[in-house]
Amino acid sequence: MTLKIFSSRVFFEYLKRVLVPTYQPLRQRNASVSVAGWRSARSYHNIGRPKYRGPGSAATIRVVDLRSDAFSRPGPAMRRAMLKAMFDEDLMREEETVDELQKTTADLFQMEAALFVPSGSMANLIAVMVHCRERGDMMIVGDQSHLHIFGQGGSAQLAGVHATTATTLPDGSFDLDQLDSKIRHGYPDPHYPRTRLICVENTHNIKGGRVLPLTFLQEVRALADRSGLSVHMDGARVMNAAVAQRVPPSTILQHTHTVSVCLSKGLGAPVGAVLAGPRDFISQAARCRKALGGMIWKTSVLAAAGKLALLEMVDRLEEDHRNAKTFAQALLDCDPPLFAVDTVETNILRFHLKEPSLSPAEFCDRMGQVWEGEEAALGHGIRVLMFPFFGNSVRAVWHLGISPEDTQLAVQKMQFVASQFLN
Repeated sequence: MTLKIFSSRVFFEYLKRVLVPTYQPLRQRNASVSVAGWRSARSYHNIGRPKYRGPGSAATIRVVDLRSDAFSRPGPAMRRAMLKAMFDEDLMREEETVDELQKTTADLFQMEAALFVPSGSMANLIAVMVHCRERGDMMIVGDQSHLHIFGQGGSAQLAGVHATTATTLPDGSFDLDQLDSKIRHGYPDPHYPRTRLICVENTHNIKGGRVLPLTFLQEVRALADRSGLSVHMDGARVMNAAVAQRVPPSTILQHTHTVSVCLSKGLGAPVGAVLAGPRDFISQAARCRKALGGMIWKTSVLAAAGKLALLEMVDRLEEDHRNAKTFAQALLDCDPPLFAVDTVETNILRFHLKEPSLSPAEFCDRMGQVWEGEEAALGHGIRVLMFPFFGNSVRAVWHLGISPEDTQLAVQKMQFVASQFLN
């Protein structure tokens, strides 16, 4: 008992001294930052903190981090729920907390059961493993889907599943005739794999947060049913899709058999994802989770955060969408026109530079530095962190840590960078 009390006290001090101070709202943290500008080459997965000094120096620097909604941090209510759960030392109660999260998710999605897992990548991999029960089975994915491009080929590495791709259209959907042509109907002919699964992504990351049309999902499900296939949705940001379409998530998910949802992106939880589907599917998923090392103990702190995220953090996603559209409009208002902006439906903005001499990497570099004369022009230095992204574009993502005020700072910085370049 003494050891347990000591461990709890040590964990509490860790949260109080290390985690809690870093969860200040971004604009509060910005007010106290007084460092020089910085310079570095960054890419989508090189997201470490900048460590360099740039060409200019400013007494006060404001930082607006638009690299990913994975950088969102728990707010005060979520931190209180986590601290409360941390002191619950009853193992049975800990299991109840996780069960509550899973039941909340299943009820929200109107599915039979759900399973908490450490990450969205693991949730999607587990889904593929359960749907494609034999090594050599085949799934159909979008050629620009996150699962296909950023998953390190985990479905092949770990599950032995063959993937074939359908061309991803600008709105994140597929051509249904092409999708149908990808289905192998020759099983059990030994020359062909057996097609088991169609995977869709909603919202679509590479396509700039596009929301899949409900009619498309309905048609995909009908095609899958005719062919005896399952439909899995990589729904890392499916709550953004539901908010954008002004429908409950179950309206979207009625057209899928299973779904994964990230709790740690726009919903603001520190870590975790949930996989939902039929009860027998989730039973098999629990076995796969164990085999992948994802069955962890003492998860009540994370489950408490996840439950609050689903119950209280969904409606505020609309603010992220508004902020992204505000910045997009500012890009379009630039005179002379310097930017081509993709359709903005949710919290992800993807845009291109019309000026060939200004590359996405250089634009991001300019946005991330503090320049000579910037403080005099704007009243402070501003660093706006973005990614050079897929297809020679730039990606910016709004989330819990970015307020309307922060968005206006980003607009000011963009206008300053554009004026410096054009002049």
